[in-house]
Amino acid sequence: MKSYPDHKGNRISRRDLLQRGASAGALSLLPAGLRAATEARVPLTARNASFQLAPSGYAATGIWGYDGGAPGPEIRVAQGGRVSRRLVNELPQGTSVHWHGIRIDNAMDGVAGLTQQSVAPGDTFDYDFVVPDAGTYWYHSHDRSWEQVARGLHGALIVEEAEVPDVDREEVLILDDWLLNPETAQIDDSFDHPMAMSHAGRIGNYVTTNARFDFSRPVRRHERLRLRLINASNARIFTLQLNGLTGWTVALDAMPLPAPVPVEQGLILGPAQRVDLIVDITAGEGETAYLLRRGGDNRPVSQAAFPVSGSASRARRAPPAPLPPNPRMSAPDLAAARRLRLVMAGGAMGRMDSALLGGERIGFRQLAASGRFWAFNEMAEMTQEPLGDLSLGEPVRLQIVNDTVFPHAMHLHGMHFRQVRADGAASPMRDTLLVAAGETREIAFIADNPGDWLFHCHMLSHAASGMMTWVRVT
Repeated sequence: MKSYPDHKGNRISRRDLLQRGASAGALSLLPAGLRAATEARVPLTARNASFQLAPSGYAATGIWGYDGGAPGPEIRVAQGGRVSRRLVNELPQGTSVHWHGIRIDNAMDGVAGLTQQSVAPGDTFDYDFVVPDAGTYWYHSHDRSWEQVARGLHGALIVEEAEVPDVDREEVLILDDWLLNPETAQIDDSFDHPMAMSHAGRIGNYVTTNARFDFSRPVRRHERLRLRLINASNARIFTLQLNGLTGWTVALDAMPLPAPVPVEQGLILGPAQRVDLIVDITAGEGETAYLLRRGGDNRPVSQAAFPVSGSASRARRAPPAPLPPNPRMSAPDLAAARRLRLVMAGGAMGRMDSALLGGERIGFRQLAASGRFWAFNEMAEMTQEPLGDLSLGEPVRLQIVNDTVFPHAMHLHGMHFRQVRADGAASPMRDTLLVAAGETREIAFIADNPGDWLFHCHMLSHAASGMMTWVRVT
């Protein structure tokens, strides 16, 4: 099929161009009332801003933020409701917004060069979609995301269940790290540094919760909270534990578990992953409960502090009930599934000696000089052909082989999947899977959402330097 380059050099097919043009032109055919409602979307402005990110005494940090904030404004909607936002680009480069984890129409997925063209400086783009699933999601830039997300372009998107869980309140906690100049508190602009690209990714030196290094919320003894944790970092894997809190995991990547699982060990949250916890405050009055992270030398340090004052009740409640399930959570029929395979190679200390780039096989040294350090199935760039050309409703088994010495957080757009365990059973649904160095994992999903869907490493520097592919569902 003949294809055409977009403004970034990515190639898109003539059919896709016609489909996008038809979608845009369809707005003119709407009745006047509906067209006015479509045009009156709430603006979401990506722009430069100054934000007091470092402690007082340091200069404000120059960031790129949605509506100038860090994080961006929380978007909250009821399950089955509509999100309508007009992206206004006041940045010096093109941008787009990806609504991470939401099973929405492909045209709204926000991947520049695949599902839409990049929104040029000074331009706008209208996002309008219905959210079918309740849960904890987030939105972030998906054009030069390894730079734009690191500069602050992300925020929380919360979809509320019709049946509210029995909690006193909830806290949305966006975990992030920033790479700052320790003298000036400004963001280090070495986004394309080969070390980050070829090693573990861009790891920050300043860790925050909701853009605060000293995040704290007062609580009462025996109070019950819902904690919605979002890992918005470019590459950091958070290893977390509870102290002074008794908790249960109730959802992973927005999808409810069949039953709450007690948090008895640590929690591992890879880039882009989310976890919903229900926690009881068990620390005594005058003490402080903590969400801790493993810091340097494996020392536990505060990620979020909850100083205890007063009491919500004399005794703790019974364990929580499960969250109501989302639609389309049935496990795929593995016996009838199409089998696909993805081999990840490259990176520092890897064994990849060559890969395909621009239709030519070249050596690793030349790949590195082109800013390409990784490959999927020996392809060091986004492929012209999909990893899988799938029929709507088709079950799929995808084997992922990590033939590198680094972990990778693999994210599938538009659909959720289940990991297939060694005994053949399916794990809970997720949209992002952390695959450790040298591991082989298998995921299974139903190709139930039509469109072209990105599948990539969410260590964003890795995606930028070769770890991107896609599947087509028709």
